[in-house]
Amino acid sequence: MAATPISLQAQDGLPKPQRVRAMLVILLGIAVSVIDGTIVNLALPGIAQQLRAEAAHAIWVVNAYQIAILVMLLPLASLGDRIGYRRVYLVGMTLFALSSIAAMLAHSLPMLIAARAVQGLGAAGLMSVNAALVRLIYPSEQLGRGMALNSVVVATASVAGPSVAAAILSVASWPWLFALNIPLGLLVVTLGRLALPANRSAAGSRGSSFSAVDVLLNVAMFALIFIGADRLGVRDPGQGAPAASAWLLLLAGVAVGFVYIRRQLGLALPLFPVDLLRIPVFALSMGTSVTAFCAQMLSLIALPFLLLETYGRTHVEAGLLITAWPLSIVVMAPIAGRLIGRIPDGLLGGIGLTMLACGLAALAMLPSHPSNADIVWRMALCGMGFGLFQSPNNHTIVSSPPPHRSGAASGMLGTARLTGQTLGAVVLAGIFSAWGSHDGRGQVIALSLAAGFAAVAAVCSMLRTRDAQKAAAG
Repeated sequence: MAATPISLQAQDGLPKPQRVRAMLVILLGIAVSVIDGTIVNLALPGIAQQLRAEAAHAIWVVNAYQIAILVMLLPLASLGDRIGYRRVYLVGMTLFALSSIAAMLAHSLPMLIAARAVQGLGAAGLMSVNAALVRLIYPSEQLGRGMALNSVVVATASVAGPSVAAAILSVASWPWLFALNIPLGLLVVTLGRLALPANRSAAGSRGSSFSAVDVLLNVAMFALIFIGADRLGVRDPGQGAPAASAWLLLLAGVAVGFVYIRRQLGLALPLFPVDLLRIPVFALSMGTSVTAFCAQMLSLIALPFLLLETYGRTHVEAGLLITAWPLSIVVMAPIAGRLIGRIPDGLLGGIGLTMLACGLAALAMLPSHPSNADIVWRMALCGMGFGLFQSPNNHTIVSSPPPHRSGAASGMLGTARLTGQTLGAVVLAGIFSAWGSHDGRGQVIALSLAAGFAAVAAVCSMLRTRDAQKAAAG
């Protein structure tokens, strides 16, 4: 017998006991999916060896997961607006857990890649409606705290992923990496059926039909852009000039995107939410998110090259130094959550992004023989700035659209993050192709450009404060 979901109609959020249970489900689910996105990286050499595959092919164990998430975020978010976020979330987690069994049992690389693609589809179900569910769970005046909790868990899970992988691989082989998902996934599904709220959908609205053509165009656009970016050197920049095929794939993605967006302009509930992009504060928040995540990815890929090749740090030392960044996010995100509502989101995000820009500029100007302390305080400044920006920005993205479009806003939140990260990786590939990475010049240029992106993001964020003042005056 199916569990009866908690129904939200006129009430604003859930009562506190129900809110705590629902958020535990949300946070556990997002932690499992984030850890799964990072846990496999450490095992790739062993997977390639055991399955007798080349390293270049084994990378698709990671790529398949990421592409599946990217191409399905918006379709599943739109589906959540129509049939309910709770249903999309629970089906996504069920699929995620079942595909983990297939990944455990895979005895060839194609089977493992296929299982990882299905895992990514399940993870997209979680990520696409995660923020929309948080909006249902929390009263509007406390939504910032919910978004801050999300940010803390994502940052913590990102840090924990490699450590969890190392612990498992020290006592077992790589298939056991996926075993962790099975009991946790089933626990999330069981608790979620009892604790997660249901929402009224907009399925009856005119023009809200779910078009398979639009889904295919969405998949083609993001897949072509991701694969083109990957060929430009996302995984191993500095390997030489990008192939012409990579640029052709990127151009094809842009061409498909042009056709796709034009199809969306006249729809009442478009799959790609162009209706939300007409809301000035939402559009500025998306620009802020894309440029900020571009700066983050550009710097986080360049920093290992800088620490290992230029400053001669060991892999362990480099890993520990870089960890200061996400740990600072964990510290700052709850503070940012408490400041939401007291300080305008645009101003709070702008201050954080200015801190990020200063930290990145300081990293670009490191002395020729920096101490660990020289590096750590700069990393910490970047992390604190990013943590101060992320929760207020997410709060604006989720709260500015009308409630029946919360799913679309949630999907755009994840899409902006992945788009910015892909753009950062493409830019870094171009920098390393032009200047290389061995003498440190390419890394310094990358960090300087990342500081520039963070500064642009800060301007976008501050402009939201101006728009909010105009709206209040009007």
